[in-house]
Amino acid sequence: MVRVCTLPFRLMAVDYGADLIYTEETIDFKMIRSIRRDNEALGTVDFIDKSDGTVFFRTCDKERNKVVFQLGTSNAQRALEVGKMVEPYVAGLDVNMGCPKEFSIKGGMGAALLTQPEKVKSILTTLVQGLSIPVTCKIRLLPTLEETIKLCKIIEECQVAAIAIHGRTRVERPNHPNHNDMIKEIAQVLTIPVIANGGSKEISCYEDIDKFRNECGAASVMLARSAMWNCSILRPEGYLPLETVIETYLRYCIQYDNPFTYSKYAVQNMLRELQDTIRGKAFLETQTLQEICAIWYLDDFFKSELTRQNQARKSINFEVKNGKTALPPSADHVKIEKREEDGQIVVEMPIQFIRGNFNNADLPKMLLNTHIFRNELDGPHYSHSVVDKFFSASVVVDGVKYASTLREKSKRYSEQGAATVCLHALELVGKTYGFSPAEGARKYQHILNTNANVKRQSNESNIQDVKVEKEADWKKRKVETSNVKQTNEVSQEENYR
Repeated sequence: MVRVCTLPFRLMAVDYGADLIYTEETIDFKMIRSIRRDNEALGTVDFIDKSDGTVFFRTCDKERNKVVFQLGTSNAQRALEVGKMVEPYVAGLDVNMGCPKEFSIKGGMGAALLTQPEKVKSILTTLVQGLSIPVTCKIRLLPTLEETIKLCKIIEECQVAAIAIHGRTRVERPNHPNHNDMIKEIAQVLTIPVIANGGSKEISCYEDIDKFRNECGAASVMLARSAMWNCSILRPEGYLPLETVIETYLRYCIQYDNPFTYSKYAVQNMLRELQDTIRGKAFLETQTLQEICAIWYLDDFFKSELTRQNQARKSINFEVKNGKTALPPSADHVKIEKREEDGQIVVEMPIQFIRGNFNNADLPKMLLNTHIFRNELDGPHYSHSVVDKFFSASVVVDGVKYASTLREKSKRYSEQGAATVCLHALELVGKTYGFSPAEGARKYQHILNTNANVKRQSNESNIQDVKVEKEADWKKRKVETSNVKQTNEVSQEENYR
């Protein structure tokens, strides 16, 4: 659930009935080097990565009694240090001992701990004795039932509050069957609660959750993918339309300033095969949270929240001096600053190069090169620096140095960012250049926005809007696709309604 289980998704899960909600796994080193800050504008507590200024853990009072902080660690003392940091803000701490990903294994974390019982005992005992909140852990099955029970007994002796068991081994993947029978065997010999995990393939409605729990003989069930696809599966009353779920999620993303990339990733996992519709394709073109919100007709809500948080956002997002990797919410949040440094005039502003915002003919470096050539100026002279694997670039034009205060993940993009600053400073481009897409840069959003403008003139409900839109999408695709593909897409459309 990396990039999914951020605050907006967790709050939505609480709304739909989750008893406990887990954060995405956070590595101990990252937490230890973080800065904690009370965010009065959002009503949250934020933990910020000092290396790039990004918020990687954000929490609030609404989830305080239900959120479990999931930790990746291989060292008892580092684990306790993190536990002390989050103790006042969470309901419990969970040690991930089941992640099979390579980065976890190489760091001695996750599933690597399954074969190190002494280290498991050291970490869990230290946490239980050193924290006032409940401590749990999550494991995967070992190759045999006997080995797994032996490890679970060691974990039980550490006096943890519960153990979550994913019913697959370290080498097995979601396409392999979940070993519900083995979870049941383990649950019968343990005295602590067992949380059954790994059953998303067999859970398609709320009633299936309890069926899975009974098959595993577990005290409760942990859901990942099935909840990620449609979080309203947690509701005893049944599923809500996917449109409603996405809108609920996006409202929380707006309210709590969720990173665009995380928000897009979560919605993409909700849409799944519906990414092939016109709305889905328009969604895939998005480059900002505001663009996503426009697709779900949340423009007004986004703008009102932006206005409410306007002044606070300026101080919250841009006060980290070492730079960050997130584009400001809009051009209105940007100020060009001019200063002198060792006799050199330096002009800076926070801008990040988003390739999808530009057509091939209006790329920053291309426009800057044309301006320099026509006016016979000196330059451009680019220079770079690398900090924590991120690139910062500057460009000197006619003796003045221009640079973005934001970092990029590539040298090429950092140069485009520096060129953008120069274009803005010289007033060669409009205010929204680089912050909003150029005309024609979004093919499907243009189609969708045209349809939306017509719909907004009517008093139809949101659900009716969706039906009209989906029927229009389907008629268009009937002309473009084969009869076999038409049959498959009809099924998709009916499911989406």
